[in-house]
Amino acid sequence: MLFNSYLFLFLFLPLALAGYYALGAVRLRWAALWLCVVSFVFYGWWNPRFVALLAASIAFNYAVSRLIVRSAARPRRQWWTVAFGIACNLALLFHYKYFASLLGLLRDWGVGQGPVDDILLPLGISFFTFTQIGYLLDCRAGLVKSPNLLNHTLFVTFFPHLIAGPVLHHKEMMPQFADPENYRFRAENLSIGGALFVIGLAKKVLLADTIAPQADAGFAAPSQLAFWGAWGTSLAYAMQLYFDFSGYSDMAMGLAKMFGIRFPLNFNSPFKAPCIIEYWSRWHMTLTRYLTAYLYYPMAMHLSRWRNRRGLPVGSAGSRTPGGFAAMIAVPTLYTMGLAGIWHGAGLQFFIYGLLHGVYLCVNHAWRIMAAGRIAPTRAWSRWLWRACCVLLTFVAVMVAHAFFRASDAGDGLELLRGMAGLRGVEPMGPSLGLALAGDLPWRECVGRHLPVLQLALLLAIVWLAPNSHQILGQFSPALARPGEAQPAWMRWRPNAAWLVATLLVLLVCLFHLHRETRFLYFQF
Repeated sequence: MLFNSYLFLFLFLPLALAGYYALGAVRLRWAALWLCVVSFVFYGWWNPRFVALLAASIAFNYAVSRLIVRSAARPRRQWWTVAFGIACNLALLFHYKYFASLLGLLRDWGVGQGPVDDILLPLGISFFTFTQIGYLLDCRAGLVKSPNLLNHTLFVTFFPHLIAGPVLHHKEMMPQFADPENYRFRAENLSIGGALFVIGLAKKVLLADTIAPQADAGFAAPSQLAFWGAWGTSLAYAMQLYFDFSGYSDMAMGLAKMFGIRFPLNFNSPFKAPCIIEYWSRWHMTLTRYLTAYLYYPMAMHLSRWRNRRGLPVGSAGSRTPGGFAAMIAVPTLYTMGLAGIWHGAGLQFFIYGLLHGVYLCVNHAWRIMAAGRIAPTRAWSRWLWRACCVLLTFVAVMVAHAFFRASDAGDGLELLRGMAGLRGVEPMGPSLGLALAGDLPWRECVGRHLPVLQLALLLAIVWLAPNSHQILGQFSPALARPGEAQPAWMRWRPNAAWLVATLLVLLVCLFHLHRETRFLYFQF
């Protein structure tokens, strides 16, 4: 079931909210159980057989969590229990996400014969697997004192985040699920959550889906694209992915707020970032937090301790040496981003995508350590120009990596980059970007030919110049950590009649476009 569908908006969501608040007025556990039931229905609507897989995963991890807590006094046994639980979760993920690709690769190398059947990928398996691995690690860290099956099931299955995140921590969600106030109906929850949901729905339906055909057409035949066509395709996909995931994040957070629950911020204008480090602190923020906590820091700390035992410099002094930088920054970064790339998919193109961003991050860290403070502009205009150039450079670097993120294989990604580099020539600005000289063309035909580039220009203006959803909501933002408020003040949301009318009008326009129903891009991961 999709957030951007009539079934969800007019049947599922009203029933889920009505049952939740009606049962919450009687008994909290009944309301929590109701949320679990409707979340399973939401998940199983696409393919009911995967409900059993999700339920089995939850039951297994709950059992392992109890063993972890019980063995707190025996660290070695606890370590092996955690390792066993994580290994089983990763084995499940590997089977569904990577096994068929591995067999296909071996067949291509001449190992084995016969066709390789594709394994149907359960929706959201990466997200609910990562959520439960984090839960097991939180149990080992002592953050979970007494595992509860209902609480654990609700934590994993709560439908706004089940399919595509955000990746949640037990410690930030369970206190909210245990708070009786969150089970009482409040008009402000529906007002704020509904406004944020409509903003996200508009991003998905009116912006992302309208630019998608341009991106799809280019990636269908990347080897045929010359310079302008390749850049137009890359830019169209960047805009599609941006508004698709931004829209989903807003809708997920808005839905959670309707149930009285607040999510951590997961998307914060990443294309405004002046460097790749800041980009990853703004894009899929909860995944970045997860990878940093459970992959990067353990690896970096292990290597730092290894250097310390050998009397080698660590910390900022060590990072300024080639060996220290390689050990404490480069290796953990490439390791983390390589795994992040593989997490997105089984193809070589995803590994290249992750490594590219790993290299970007290493270069960014080296720049900060070696040169950033020495050439910082001092005048106001030069600081503005410097930041604008940094934002543009970061954006172009991300677009280059997107060539592999979207391509069907690594070869197609390289073909698109060849076109972007002009290796197939630079064609006149024409149909590839929707450009044409006006000449004697009729006005309507001229506008029609220019429409794709005008559309891209409008989307870029929104990305770079407009405040994001949570800045518009300002003090009413339901995010656990809020960004600043929008400027100017008239763009800040207020619970009044004017904003209600505007929200309803946007919703009405979105409803007229739901006939071209499409899945969210992150559902495939």
